[in-house]
Amino acid sequence: MFFRNLSHLRKIVLAAWKKNRFPIRMMVRMKQCLVLETPRESDYELIDSGEGEKLERYGSVVLSRPDPQALWPKARPEAWEKKDGAFMSSRAEGKWVWKKNVPEKWRMSLGGLKFWIRPSTFKHTGVFPEQVPNWEWTSGLIRGAGRKVSVLNLFGYTGGATLAAAQAGAEVCHVDGSRVAIGWAKDNAALSDLSRKPIRWILDDAFSFVKREARRGKKYDGIIMDPPAFGHGPKRELWKIEKHMLGLLNVSYEILSEKPIFFLVNGYASGYSSMAYQNNLIALERSFGGTVEAGELSIPEALGARSLPAGIFARWRP
Repeated sequence: MFFRNLSHLRKIVLAAWKKNRFPIRMMVRMKQCLVLETPRESDYELIDSGEGEKLERYGSVVLSRPDPQALWPKARPEAWEKKDGAFMSSRAEGKWVWKKNVPEKWRMSLGGLKFWIRPSTFKHTGVFPEQVPNWEWTSGLIRGAGRKVSVLNLFGYTGGATLAAAQAGAEVCHVDGSRVAIGWAKDNAALSDLSRKPIRWILDDAFSFVKREARRGKKYDGIIMDPPAFGHGPKRELWKIEKHMLGLLNVSYEILSEKPIFFLVNGYASGYSSMAYQNNLIALERSFGGTVEAGELSIPEALGARSLPAGIFARWRP
């Protein structure tokens, strides 16, 4: 059957249901899939992408990195000649190859915050620009709460979501299993003039920490999590998203306050759909009402019509 758009499809489904052409259990939840974009800023832009790579500018430094999502031709081949460094990966290891002298770390601004950029052996730079729309979303809900708000950020890495929440006025508990990442996040807080904000920096396994918080009866008004596909805690605690994610979500629901203001889950694990996260957060709709939305994070090219997929998300608000 042909349908012109989603509204037309709804009419067809409702008409068929009223005529009892199929049982109600076959009705589906039709939700809009959102695509959130991070636009170009003075210190950041996606210059071009394609052929399994992306070309970005962080401050004044232009970097190219592998990106398997970029399954299309490069639009500006000449721009790649001006890169300052490139991450080269192989089966054995990955490394950065530099065309000019670049500092070990340098500063940049993004989403109203400041960060230290430090290219790592895992091809990361220490900041994820695609998260800016989520920072803005959580910040707006915190400012609009009209009361004191506590936020838990799990797998907090170098602190972008933590700093955004603290800047908006929340008390934040930042949890990560890497001592290096927490040190980096603290440096970013200092750079953003947020060192005196009420932020607890916790070096711990995220799942273990949440279970202890549940036993202690601790509550949070907002929870953010950005779980990897695979990892280890500081005591070599194993994390596998397919084995531990559902348990982490269930315990996290237990530590929500009586009047929570948001729950946000980000994902980069290959092969997962945002619908998988959305289906879990529907439990919050049943408990607190509100709305669940999900979709993709993306970064549009500076001069083109294309956007680079950069992850998935699902989020709930009352």
